[in-house]
Amino acid sequence: MIEVATLVDRCRRGDALAWEALVRRCQGRVFGVAFQYMHDAEEARDVAQDVFVRVYERLDGFRGDDSFVAWIVCMTRNACIDRLRKRSARPPASDLPVEAGLDIASTAPGPEEAAAAGDRARLLHRALGQMSDSSREMIVLKNIQGLKLAEIAGLLDLPIGTVKSRSSRARIELASRIRCLDPCFGPPNGRG
Repeated sequence: MIEVATLVDRCRRGDALAWEALVRRCQGRVFGVAFQYMHDAEEARDVAQDVFVRVYERLDGFRGDDSFVAWIVCMTRNACIDRLRKRSARPPASDLPVEAGLDIASTAPGPEEAAAAGDRARLLHRALGQMSDSSREMIVLKNIQGLKLAEIAGLLDLPIGTVKSRSSRARIELASRIRCLDPCFGPPNGRG
């Protein structure tokens, strides 16, 4: 698989195939972030399309020493915030569709495993929908998108210590929400 930095360099030189490969590599991540903010698949697709237009227009502005993933996640977050500001915010949906958000590995699970995974994903999405915006954002950026704490600190313009504490509080809030929605997901061996 070609490194992202190589694809970016080839895109800057006008290589259309490299651009297609870069979009394919990042489209799931961009859609996932957009969906977490927009709570609507169509809105998330629109945001993702806008983001890739912006990425293409600003590719020369990307500094190679930065993480491309952090850069595109930042751009996606900003596009979502802009779109949410332009329209009156709707209350979050109580049940989010399973198809968006998390990438669940498909190693050909049996029907029971697939049903259990779907139940867990729905539970996670419901719990995320009940969290505060800042906690949900922290879970999405760190745990779902896999950004490093330093990248999140730069993205949100916060000190790293603040990001660490918010991340910890967000995980505790998520666990609490999940336990409220489904007590079967309590701590193992009665530990909390």
